[in-house]
Amino acid sequence: MVLKDFYKVLSEEKTGDAKYNIRILVNANHEVFKGHFPGNPIMPGVCMIQIIKELTESIIKSPLVIQSLTNVKFMALINPEVNPELLLELDITNTEDDLVKVKNTTYFNETTALKLSNVYKKL
Repeated sequence: MVLKDFYKVLSEEKTGDAKYNIRILVNANHEVFKGHFPGNPIMPGVCMIQIIKELTESIIKSPLVIQSLTNVKFMALINPEVNPELLLELDITNTEDDLVKVKNTTYFNETTALKLSNVYKKL
């Protein structure tokens, strides 16, 4: 974990051959939120991208490096004081050329917060 104590995994469920639902709890008291933004904490997009990478690494049991990001849509602000629990749906596909493709949708309650498709290279 790049940011120590930034989030913790509450549950992980395999919902299909390559599909996972992961519930996390974001630490609203983390140092990141003191600067982003004081009095109105908002989850930085780069932190969400890092969380998705770390969860994928944990599932496939391999370190990864981002090769490309496509279809990145931040659809709602995540305030960890109001909505600290997030559901991440991951659809993970390994390609023949040893790349890992991930489609993600992140929710809080019934609200879609993020849609992201990316490609990683295994290290």
